[in-house]
Amino acid sequence: MSLRRRLKDYRFEIRHFIILFIILAAFQFLLTYLHNISSKKLIEQTMDLYRRDSAIRLGNLTTTSLELLVEQSLSYPLITDESRRRAIQAFDIILNQQTLEQNVDETCLIFDSGEKLFAIDEGHNLYNFIFQHEIPHNSKNLEYNYAINHYQSIIREIKDTEQIYCTWDEFHSFHVLIPFVPKGEFEGIVYMKITPDVSNIAQEISSVYDETGIIFTALILFGLLAMFYITSQTIRDRDLAQAELFKEREHQLKAEIAHQKETLFTKRIYHAHHKAEKVMGFIQDEIRSLNTRNIKQFKYIVTRYSNFISRVIYDMKWYDPPIHATRNPIFETDINAVIEFLVKYLFKRVTGENTAFNFILELDKNLPKVYINEYVIWEILEPLIQNSIDHNLDRNVTITLRTRYYQDRGISEVAILDNGKGIVPELLQRNTDGIKRVFLENTSTRENAENSGYGCYIAHELSAKRCGWQIDADNLPSRGCIITLTIPQK
Repeated sequence: MSLRRRLKDYRFEIRHFIILFIILAAFQFLLTYLHNISSKKLIEQTMDLYRRDSAIRLGNLTTTSLELLVEQSLSYPLITDESRRRAIQAFDIILNQQTLEQNVDETCLIFDSGEKLFAIDEGHNLYNFIFQHEIPHNSKNLEYNYAINHYQSIIREIKDTEQIYCTWDEFHSFHVLIPFVPKGEFEGIVYMKITPDVSNIAQEISSVYDETGIIFTALILFGLLAMFYITSQTIRDRDLAQAELFKEREHQLKAEIAHQKETLFTKRIYHAHHKAEKVMGFIQDEIRSLNTRNIKQFKYIVTRYSNFISRVIYDMKWYDPPIHATRNPIFETDINAVIEFLVKYLFKRVTGENTAFNFILELDKNLPKVYINEYVIWEILEPLIQNSIDHNLDRNVTITLRTRYYQDRGISEVAILDNGKGIVPELLQRNTDGIKRVFLENTSTRENAENSGYGCYIAHELSAKRCGWQIDADNLPSRGCIITLTIPQK
């Protein structure tokens, strides 16, 4: 009886239902039309972005693999038939494996002989060119004519910027040109022609959108009927509350993004300026003192200085580099040698206010090598040692660098000890993630220090998250502090 009275109060007549049905039907057809157009446009834009991103990622991965292989081969100057055969086999695997992919049409390297450009897509030709400087007789220039002409048009720009260039033609094929820079020196480019086939993905997305459109349209039809009984004041209040919430959330996101960009910019500027500038000064000193008697030592020192600067630049170019560029079986790094080099050719060369410190090395000769990039270990140890100096400028501090190998436990330890004033107890407290505050970002006790609070943070990020080590810090019972790196060897 109550429902009948309500219907009677609304005075529904047949013409009301007809008008409502016509409005809903027209709205449904319009919504379906707009939905199909917007879905098609969204799919096209999404697929274009996906094609380009996948092409660049594949090209960059191939180039990085070739660069690491060349750098590893150049590190061992003794060439045997077996090493030559294995190197050529590795080159062929990288070059041929990519062309076996469904979406990869062409893969080659293009070099400049000084007189002309030529393409290489075979392992033995690439090996002969890199290690014996032989230009291949069977040129692939006709087969890769488009790639050579395209590279010719932007050769100066790509040498200056060393950026990846990616274009696509009317056949939806991407032409990717990646700078080939082994050992930090520009040698040529890696060219890949990739035609991503995303028809199945687009078809699946389109079918899902169609199904969603039908469901969405049906829900709207029933929703419109239900909204006939809802007051306009409630809708206005809800919309107003949502608008205020969206504005507040937008403001928070903008502030967070701005902070992240500023932090990232500060990290890169600080580490690039502070470290690279200091090392460049050391290189200049080595050049000024170069003579016929110390040329062998000069090559050893300057090569490591230059490689470290290349690593700094690489970190600025790739904020989140691929894991194999940090941890890889091809890296066999002697941590003791890295420590000795840092002490002798980095910290003991510093003059000025940081002269009141000395080093004691207690290095275990049985310490196993690790499969970590040598310059990543440099980036971990250098800021930790520098912290012991920076926080004890007003006293004569002794820094002890100790390595130990515990065969029964299957671990190695690297400890950095000093007899300074130690770490503030508040910084040794752990946060909710179990990380001590001394290893958090923007945490420092130095006064009037700009761009500080990143050294221990960077060391923690690299050692714990990139290398899989454990890092800890504590104060010593007498005085000073100790920072311990635990390295699993199993």
